[in-house]
Amino acid sequence: MSEYRALRERYSLLDLCRTPELDTEVTLHPIRRIEVDAAILFSDLLLPLEPMGIRFDFIRGEGPMIEQPLRSEADLDSVRRFEPRDALGYVFDAIRLVKRELAGRVPLIGFAGAPFTLASYAIEGGHSNAFAHTKALMYGAPAAWHRFCDTLAAVVGDYLVAQIEAGVDAVQVFDSWVGALNARDYREFILPHTRQIFDMLAEHDVPSIHFGVGTGAILAELREAGGQVIGADWRIPLDEAWQRIGSDREIQGNLDPTLLLGPLDRTFAATDDVLARARGRLGHIFNLGHGILPTTPVEHVQALARYVHQKTRQ
Repeated sequence: MSEYRALRERYSLLDLCRTPELDTEVTLHPIRRIEVDAAILFSDLLLPLEPMGIRFDFIRGEGPMIEQPLRSEADLDSVRRFEPRDALGYVFDAIRLVKRELAGRVPLIGFAGAPFTLASYAIEGGHSNAFAHTKALMYGAPAAWHRFCDTLAAVVGDYLVAQIEAGVDAVQVFDSWVGALNARDYREFILPHTRQIFDMLAEHDVPSIHFGVGTGAILAELREAGGQVIGADWRIPLDEAWQRIGSDREIQGNLDPTLLLGPLDRTFAATDDVLARARGRLGHIFNLGHGILPTTPVEHVQALARYVHQKTRQ
């Protein structure tokens, strides 16, 4: 969005995240211009890493970079827990400001990263395609891996509970890169830790969303790990994903975000397919199958939101 790009000319991404007034402004940008049904807190899922002793920054054009990636058992054991209400207080200040500005217009969704995704960033040093360093430690030092992920789960659970206390209406757990695992490895190395997060959230009366990318083969495992709503990306038809998840859970998805780069008639045809597969059942949150791409025309997003509302209005 042009409003966001203008701010980024003056401030770094971390500046925006750490300044509640700026964070609030960016969170409200899409609410003011797009017919969406909820606001999503502007933040970054790596924020909890720094208080754990894992320093990082964002390199323009390259994304997040970890200063000293974790590459040994000793590195994994060196991370520390912290109190999010102290170390990440600016996030909760932003939540309170956003809620005040929204004044009940739409609900606010908070979020955090899941153990595998946070671990992979910390170990790889940034984004990866093969996750070779991550899997080498996971397979080669399983005890240290589980201690590390247990710490991550405890931190993320505390962080999300603090977001709920600050006022968010729902929370989403992002496991963006967990599709790199097969079902057996997910069950052994990740499921217990992600379940720990959702067990902590179960004590609070807010909806929880569990989202991953490339997870068609492990949707049943994601369901078992937790979340009232399970996200499905665009690689699997929505009805097939829902069948794997189970009809007693809600589903979020699952339009391919690159469709918004093309002509709207194709976007709308693909949208019709997603809605047809949902068959009007309660519990479908229409959404993209992954994050919106920076080059997406805002006008296309506005048109898509209007189209979905028109097609689903009762």
